[in-house]
Amino acid sequence: MADDAIPDIANPVRRRMEAGELALGLIVRLARSGDIARIARATGHDFLFIDVQHAIFSLETIGHIAQAALGCGVAPLVRARSVRDPDIPVMLDCGVTGIVFPDINTAEDARLAVRTCKFAPIGRRSVTTGHPLFDYRAIPPSRAIPLLNANTLVVCMIESREGLANAEAIAAVEGVDVVQAALTDLLADMGKPGAYGDSEAMAAVSRITKAALAHGKFAGVGGDNELTRQRIFIRDGVRFISTQSDAALLMAAASQVTAGLRDAARDTSPG
Repeated sequence: MADDAIPDIANPVRRRMEAGELALGLIVRLARSGDIARIARATGHDFLFIDVQHAIFSLETIGHIAQAALGCGVAPLVRARSVRDPDIPVMLDCGVTGIVFPDINTAEDARLAVRTCKFAPIGRRSVTTGHPLFDYRAIPPSRAIPLLNANTLVVCMIESREGLANAEAIAAVEGVDVVQAALTDLLADMGKPGAYGDSEAMAAVSRITKAALAHGKFAGVGGDNELTRQRIFIRDGVRFISTQSDAALLMAAASQVTAGLRDAARDTSPG
């Protein structure tokens, strides 16, 4: 099959990070239609972070959102329930282009993540045909497998003291693409819930970032939305950041509008 007969499936997240640019993801917890993919694109996001760990989604809904995202150049990623989530293979087969794995504590956890998401010889993902990424064309496995392996992202979230202690070993695992400091849970495990600017938290992000970069992986961070600290993370090499959830952004914007209107009403009240 000629190369021009194979659709370009380059993952926009990988493309940005390989260019040294920042990849930004919109966390999806409320939306249940493909419209959220177009909203993500219009607001400057590169990927969807469909949060199956903390919200209820059917597999069919995930598939529909993934299809819409693929159609408009946004990468559909799913945060699975765990590294042993049995639905991961079918989500990948139906158009999801990356899995975010929570609570990766050891190199063995990371190896299991890779085995689930990547085809042999890197992993053990089962081979099928008719992938949405190829517009359902029957691409020969000899061509399809390397392309899918290269463009299916494995993101390992470190969110415990144990994971932090093993950051270097996790980052060294072949097939891992992104190592992410997940600060909300990591701080809770440290006994410092919500203390995002704490020196121990900053040191943890620095250690995870250095481990990722030392092993040729991309570094990510999530949970801390304070811009000054985010600038530090980006300066130090972080290239994968989830912004905020659709629920949080809706709450913030709606609250701002209603507060403005209440203020206007008070300013124009008689007397």
